[in-house]
Amino acid sequence: MTSPAFFTVHRDLPREGPGLAEDVAWAGHLARVPADGRLCDAGCGPGADIAALRRLVPEGRVDGVDLVPHFVAAARDRYATDPAITVTDTSMEHLKGPYDLIWCAGALYFLGISKALGLWRAALTPAGAVAFTHPAYWEDSPSGAARAFWAEDPCQSDAANRAEISAAGWGVIGARRLTDDAWNAYYGPMLARCDGLEAAGMTADVAAAVAEARAEAAAWRAVSSETGYMAYVVRPL
Repeated sequence: MTSPAFFTVHRDLPREGPGLAEDVAWAGHLARVPADGRLCDAGCGPGADIAALRRLVPEGRVDGVDLVPHFVAAARDRYATDPAITVTDTSMEHLKGPYDLIWCAGALYFLGISKALGLWRAALTPAGAVAFTHPAYWEDSPSGAARAFWAEDPCQSDAANRAEISAAGWGVIGARRLTDDAWNAYYGPMLARCDGLEAAGMTADVAAAVAEARAEAAAWRAVSSETGYMAYVVRPL
């Protein structure tokens, strides 16, 4: 279970993983999301991608779901004035829909590719799609440092991810790597948060969490040529 000190570092960050609004726009374009569509942000965190999803459906609606209470509260506060956005403390395993697009940024690993796609098939409209970002190695034989970066998360090659998608009975509409800018959109604010905590004084537990966050950002920079996130847009066959 993630420690309270971890959430002290991660509280009030604009996003909880790499990504940019342009990634959402790209996925929505490929999925041909209708202007009056219904979208879901599965594992929405504090709601970083909800605004970009909302722009895809000016006449539709967006549902965000997450199980971390303060992320849900932050996302609700962020979009409190838009009645077409709803954020609930709901598990990604129990999406109802029907959705024209289910978006999941960096959270699909909680379920795994095969399980998530199996669960979400019934939550889509007939023309619906799933878009997600997921760890991948760019080569079949990554270095020990690249493997260590994903030591706590499942990671395989892009080719293996695609094979798993195919074996689940889905086709890839499009795929691309997340850019360094997408990663900096996550690590930049997180490191600024660390600076603030250090300046204010910290408990030993929070200091350890800050050190871990700094080490993670440095480790990513060291292995970014070997690994990162792929974004996939997929549809049932």
